Amino acid sequence: MTLQWFPGHMAKTRRLIKENLKLVDVVVELVDARLPLSSRNPEIDHVVGNKPRVLVLNKSDIADSESNKKWLNYFESKGIATVLADSLSGKGVKFLDKAIERVLADKISREAQKGIQRHAVKMMVVGIPNVGKSSFINRLSGRAAAKTGDRPGITTAKQWIRISGKYELLDTPGILWPKFEDQEAAKRIAYTGGIKDEIMNVEELCCNLLEFLRDEYTDCLKTRYKLTEDISEVLGYELLEAIGRKRGCVVSGGEIDTFRAANLILDDFRAARIGKITLENPEF
Repeated sequence: MTLQWFPGHMAKTRRLIKENLKLVDVVVELVDARLPLSSRNPEIDHVVGNKPRVLVLNKSDIADSESNKKWLNYFESKGIATVLADSLSGKGVKFLDKAIERVLADKISREAQKGIQRHAVKMMVVGIPNVGKSSFINRLSGRAAAKTGDRPGITTAKQWIRISGKYELLDTPGILWPKFEDQEAAKRIAYTGGIKDEIMNVEELCCNLLEFLRDEYTDCLKTRYKLTEDISEVLGYELLEAIGRKRGCVVSGGEIDTFRAANLILDDFRAARIGKITLENPEF
């Protein structure tokens, strides 16, 4: 299975970001805390260039807490202003102000010396689909200013949003890149719902996820699905069938409905019902 998804509106979004970059003071890049590197779009680096940027590790509440600390240290060690956040509860979002002041410190100082009155900071929020940009914006604004959902492609056009006189925020649609050179990264994005399930073989995808969980989060997997036997050498498809049987995904003749079981497991993973799981860790 080769994963690729780059609908027409994403090419339009890339142009939109380029065209509007000069209008903003800072770029806020959201990534998924469960896969901070895989969910960073290399296209954004090329487009944003040297514009001041803050990295937000969103959905940190459903990521492995120890991994969160590692990733925070990793990005800070590279001089990248980074915030751990959970947009749904609001945890960590308050640290965005300090991070923005930090990356704009030189600009603020120059304007103060010239006697320029400080204006509302203009920010652009960017990221791949389904990293929680709309939930993040709604948390900042304190209202339902952006559409939200648990599938990619909810936001399809830019919109300016005013936030308490402090910020003017430009929301942009989620953008992937034209070709995934790293298919492992593509799989991680797919696990979390950043690529439409309709274009994938969800059973194969789920088998890959199950083998990762078998090796890295054995207890979480066994507990969630009441697997009592040793699963260390059980293949992904066998796990899929075993879980499908336990969850009643059985059709006539006793055959397992693996498609239904795969969707059930992927939904469980995305909702953190299997546990707080991180799909990759940094290499220092």
